[in-house]
Amino acid sequence: MILINLLPHREAARKRRRESFYATLGAAALLGGLIAGAGYVWFQAQISSQQAKNNYLQTEIKKLESEIKEIATLQAEIAALKARQQAVEDLQGDRNMPVHLLNELVRQLPDGVYLASMKQDDRAVTLQGMAQSNERVSELLRNLGNSSPWLVKPELVEITAGTVALSPRDQRRVANFTMRIGLKRPTDVQKPAAGAASAPAKGAVAAPAKG
Repeated sequence: MILINLLPHREAARKRRRESFYATLGAAALLGGLIAGAGYVWFQAQISSQQAKNNYLQTEIKKLESEIKEIATLQAEIAALKARQQAVEDLQGDRNMPVHLLNELVRQLPDGVYLASMKQDDRAVTLQGMAQSNERVSELLRNLGNSSPWLVKPELVEITAGTVALSPRDQRRVANFTMRIGLKRPTDVQKPAAGAASAPAKGAVAAPAKG
């Protein structure tokens, strides 16, 4: 017995393929949406995490900036205190500067040199006097420049020839001079002494032990 299918099978097959295509397309769209949503959620989580890190870093930076400002303020205060301490030490040392000046002049003044006046302006001292000869003035300059720890940079301002009457019949030729010298503060004198004292300690070498 022969069976004949009179139904429109081609239309039914096309309908099934079309429905299968639409189902596959819908499943692909759904899967794509799920993947896109998962990616969006992941990226949002990464952005939120990075923003939290940035906020934390900004907070820490602000704390460090405030601490740096406090340190700068403390350093300025320390520098001001050191400056005041140095000023007080200089004032205390300056009270003894005239004593050191007179002691050094007594020690360094050669025979045949006489001082007529002395004027001090801060740490500059101007001397006026007379000497038996120009050689005596040169000797005084050498003494003040090389032999005195308190006096520095002696400078001859003026020297002129003159006469002095020892008696109505006895007149001597003399050299009138004006000289300028610098006077060190006690703190300036102590610094080289402290450096010289510490130098042997740094360069000392331990002697080998004898057996």
